[in-house]
Amino acid sequence: MTTNPLVSKNIIKAYRAKTYRTSSGLQIHSQKEAIKFVNKRGMVFFWPITGFNMPSLWCAVAGDRPVPNNHDDPGHITWRWKDDLIGKKKWYYAKILRRKSTIISLDLIPNFFALAPSVHDGLEEISFHYKKGSLSAEEKFIYQQLLIFGPSDSITLRKNLSAFLTHNSSRFSRAVDLLQQDFRIIPSGISQNGRWKYAFIYQTVFREYPELVERSNRITKEDAILTILRSFFRSNGIGTVDEIKKLFGWEKESIYNSFSTLIANQEIIKAVPFWDRKDVIYSIPDLV
Repeated sequence: MTTNPLVSKNIIKAYRAKTYRTSSGLQIHSQKEAIKFVNKRGMVFFWPITGFNMPSLWCAVAGDRPVPNNHDDPGHITWRWKDDLIGKKKWYYAKILRRKSTIISLDLIPNFFALAPSVHDGLEEISFHYKKGSLSAEEKFIYQQLLIFGPSDSITLRKNLSAFLTHNSSRFSRAVDLLQQDFRIIPSGISQNGRWKYAFIYQTVFREYPELVERSNRITKEDAILTILRSFFRSNGIGTVDEIKKLFGWEKESIYNSFSTLIANQEIIKAVPFWDRKDVIYSIPDLV
């Protein structure tokens, strides 16, 4: 018989229905409410991502259902809100967690910066990473373009890249995604350049958010992980080491050390899922 308390699926589901805002009557109906939702949750996916338990702006607006292909679906108002807020500094939007569209509150984002030394990279650092093999030629070129010439839309960046380097569309897109994930660049506006009159304008993170980057210099890596984990558990209620590693990419040793601190502070406890009593999960105390 285990000494760890049990937690049930129904309790977890009910808890997340409230924090994810998917319960009837809790759906978001305005851009202002969307900003408050992100500020309260700390971090959310833009769309729901299969295989990951995280709140999403889509589900908070449209309910717990798949994203339809129908562009007239009322849930797609989230797209307009997102576009309207790019560059307004109401939240931080980029492809971050799992290289998927992620929205992070301005209060929480310095903790992510503190874990990503690349946010401070200049020309020398970017050349060093490229020579070391940790950056592709496309990533190096795009970042250098933004450092030297300032903000640029994706159409122009791709055109300039083609003049110096043979590449394909997928390699360019991957480079842009990786630079966002590493907190080097961020969408800062929308251009009407291109066939569809819609292209993201990119800027380096440290130029777009200098004050938040400066704040991150005073945050230790240990405190950054703890703060992000607290946000995760407040939204999800439970989590596992493997789940955290897969979502954030942190080393297991760092996760275990942080879990030990949270357990010592009685912020989370070890528990056993009712549906698999051989497993061990970590839960906020309220759910057991």
